Amino acid sequence: MVEFLEEFRYLKIKLEDIEIATNKFDANSVIGSGGFGKVYIGEISHTKGRSMAAFKRLDPRYGQGIPEFWNEIMMLSRYEHQNIVSLLGFCDEGGVKILVYEYASHGSLDQHLSATSLTWTQRLKICLAVARAVQYLHDPKGTQQRVLHCDLKSSNILLDKNWTVKVSDFGLSKIVPANQHHMVLVTHAVGTPGYCDPLYKEMGLLTKESDIYSLGIVFFEVLCGRLCYEYPNGQCQILVPVWKESYEQKKLDEIIFQGLMKQMDPNSLESFANIAYWCLDKSYVKRPTISHVVKQLEIALEFQEIFEVTKQPNGYKEIIKAAIPPLIYRSIDELRMLLSKGIFLNNGKTWLSINKIGERCEMISATDCLIPTANESKIRYSTEHNSRFAGGCYLAFDGKFKTYVKTQFLLPQITYTINLVFKFIYERTALTKPTYLALKYKLEGDAKPSISYFADDREDGWLMAELYQFTNETRSVDLKIIFEASYALAVEGIEFRALEKVKHEVLEDKNIDMQSTSDSEIYWEQKVPKNYEEMIKLSKDSVKWTTKKELFFILHKGFQINDGKEVFDASGLFRSHLKPI
Repeated sequence: MVEFLEEFRYLKIKLEDIEIATNKFDANSVIGSGGFGKVYIGEISHTKGRSMAAFKRLDPRYGQGIPEFWNEIMMLSRYEHQNIVSLLGFCDEGGVKILVYEYASHGSLDQHLSATSLTWTQRLKICLAVARAVQYLHDPKGTQQRVLHCDLKSSNILLDKNWTVKVSDFGLSKIVPANQHHMVLVTHAVGTPGYCDPLYKEMGLLTKESDIYSLGIVFFEVLCGRLCYEYPNGQCQILVPVWKESYEQKKLDEIIFQGLMKQMDPNSLESFANIAYWCLDKSYVKRPTISHVVKQLEIALEFQEIFEVTKQPNGYKEIIKAAIPPLIYRSIDELRMLLSKGIFLNNGKTWLSINKIGERCEMISATDCLIPTANESKIRYSTEHNSRFAGGCYLAFDGKFKTYVKTQFLLPQITYTINLVFKFIYERTALTKPTYLALKYKLEGDAKPSISYFADDREDGWLMAELYQFTNETRSVDLKIIFEASYALAVEGIEFRALEKVKHEVLEDKNIDMQSTSDSEIYWEQKVPKNYEEMIKLSKDSVKWTTKKELFFILHKGFQINDGKEVFDASGLFRSHLKPI
């Protein structure tokens, strides 16, 4: 015993310090009670620093005693996992025995089973985290020992401030050889009614599948939003047989917690219910391994996450249906990867992608948005410029063309830039970076044209000239734009790109400090140069904006002044006598 105590001496905490933390075990410090005794809360210093902690004080009247106390210390000091509660210390002084744990501010799972605020996705994540903790205990890495928890139940599953699962209460746990495939005979089987493996309860025969059975009970509690037992007439009634019968008769809708059905993906529910029922098989040899339980829960969660993305009102379901070729993915991460690379819609005439924060970018191909002009007898397309569109790009040899652009999948409340994506038909050498362009354009109906003076290089090998910026209100935007350039262009399409993506690319070359950016008008007003009105008056063409944020980017993009002899940008540069390349 002396050697045992010496091994864990570093975890000892003085009773005096615990009494200070709990105000001498004041009733107002009590946050719960269980099979060990009352649990108190307080702040204390320990081997990992100083923090709020939960103090579980041994009271033999509650059922557990000294063996369970030392067993808990041994288990939690040797087995550490992100989903297993951390032991911060213990006290064994003056006949008082106390275990000190990390504090889980959201309490235990049983307190939240009937909470409508706990979504189906959250419930899946909680069940998966519990299963991963059990997997760590059952499938040791680099050790010959396996831990059987022996008392898995929703009241022993704690939730911290981030809703991270912390499996607790290892007082009844057992250590067995990892290579032992047979049962362990326990003389005095203990546990909680309703959660115990019938084989363990009736005969004292313990296996790792006993924990699997208890897991199945917890899964059904999460699904049904209630504990596995009730006391209708003062007597304990176990609900597990009713739950199993509902599953077998395909009547899960009769027992599923209110409101969850509307949230659930049918495939997610099927995967979850299947594994929960399988865990409750009467024969321990027919129950799934913990690795298989984890895998099936991961599948159930993947189904649910995909369902939540595709059911959102911002059109992902419609996008997926319109994709050419059809999208094939097995997880939400694969779907995001496909969308980040870009997909074709509208029979290959629209290119849609998402940026790193999920904002959509939509490009309409020139073959879909071009309006023939009166002096153009034949529209000329080419596939020689490596366009992403099967129809190729439009060849504007005289630099004049019209487009009618109609978007379908833009997100509301996002600021977009409208860009012309193009290449020069005849190879030229850029004299400046960004490339000087001076492309004249205007919206149909505008009295005066605007000019885009520079074009940025894109990662896909094309050039991009910014035309307008606007904050979108609807998914669909209709624009007719008239272009006039003094040189031949190969036009791939008109792109609507979320501003955040453009912001990074445009500002990077100009060394503008954009740390701690904010979308508030106050922030962007501070960034706009004070003399902007004076400079805009010198502009050769009209300069349009709707927010200070848009004005900021227009100023940094640059515009022509002094009758086109100079170009001004807000970084203070004047590019004199620039000519098109």
